[in-house]
Amino acid sequence: MPLNFFAQGYTSYYTGNTTNITTNPEFGVCLMGGATEHDNAMRWLLQKANGGDVVVLRSSGSNGYNNYLYSELGVSVNSVETLVITSVAGAINPYVLDKVANAEMIWFAGGDQWNYVSFFKNNALEDILNNHINIKNAPIGGTSAGMAILGLAYFSAQNGSVTSSQAMNNPYNSNITIGFNDFLSVPFLENVITDTHYDNPDRRGRHSTFLAKMKKDLSVVMRGIACNEYVAVCFGNDGKAYVYGDYPNYDEFAYFIQPNCNSANAVENCQAGQPLTWSFGGEALKAYKVPGTMNGTNYFDLNNWENGIGFGGSWEHWSVNNGIFAFDTGTSPDCVLDLNDNELVEVSITPNPFSDFIIINTIENTKIKMFDVQGRICLETKLSTNNKIDTSFLSKGLYVIELINDKKSTFRKLIKQ
Repeated sequence: MPLNFFAQGYTSYYTGNTTNITTNPEFGVCLMGGATEHDNAMRWLLQKANGGDVVVLRSSGSNGYNNYLYSELGVSVNSVETLVITSVAGAINPYVLDKVANAEMIWFAGGDQWNYVSFFKNNALEDILNNHINIKNAPIGGTSAGMAILGLAYFSAQNGSVTSSQAMNNPYNSNITIGFNDFLSVPFLENVITDTHYDNPDRRGRHSTFLAKMKKDLSVVMRGIACNEYVAVCFGNDGKAYVYGDYPNYDEFAYFIQPNCNSANAVENCQAGQPLTWSFGGEALKAYKVPGTMNGTNYFDLNNWENGIGFGGSWEHWSVNNGIFAFDTGTSPDCVLDLNDNELVEVSITPNPFSDFIIINTIENTKIKMFDVQGRICLETKLSTNNKIDTSFLSKGLYVIELINDKKSTFRKLIKQ
């Protein structure tokens, strides 16, 4: 029986042990394409709750997940509670906040992502969700609208959906509403915007438009992760994104999309009321197309976008020319110079992780550039005899440092605590 609290803006459906337990969950993310859930992907995520309590968040519907997650997948958990939240009041109700705070796993159902954004953002529930992900390091995932909200950037659907044709023929269509860096913060999705239902309808054109628009308006280099309807992408602490589906019985793929780093920085034509052109000879974007298998054997390494490290997929080149999407067989990215031929001979950067400073031991007069996860330059200097660099002004997070001397470069990843 559901517990109905309509005045408070939520309804609870509970299955399992009503006494909360505390376990040690393991970080994991599952991105689901929007149709029927892939059982093996859900088992993968459910196991990371380590037998704890599962909370399903949705803004419509009822208890369709409860028995499925509690007993049908063969993974033991203490309880499954679905919270159907229909207002901000429901989102910040003390009962809801307590249940979400004590969950070992959180799952966002499909529906309308604008409800999630407008109900959960900029309040105590948003804080608890980010704490679950980044402090508790607990598993989280979502399907359709639930997948759409998990990137640093997200299509909010505030004014409704938008088709690929509408987006490509006017990148400033009023239905293209994108949030950026103001909601959920998920490791490995810091520079990503997701999209779902990729095969029905075809959303490659609108996803490409989202990336072009952010590149032009925000001067950030974003990437895309997308799933066909029956496909799931799952990744844990190692950053390897495994793809689940039923290939080769069906054409079920995930896509990992990035701007071609060898193209000019500007998008050729991205203006209001005009068709998008982002082509650069048909190679504006590089997409790694990965077949989803029942056991999730194929993957893309989210640590290595620049090198295009993956297994089981194939590369495509994508482009948009005068509002028309095109794709062709492609090549892997070549964004980092060959370390054997072009890397500085000796480089030492300490400490890593760092806090208020880093010390770089390498050739004098080496130029330094430091980039945040959005690809923006946040520090630029030249080394002198004192190789201690002040980093106290930087926010916590992941950075990439480039050291340049005599036309040779090296790149290092650094973490500020």
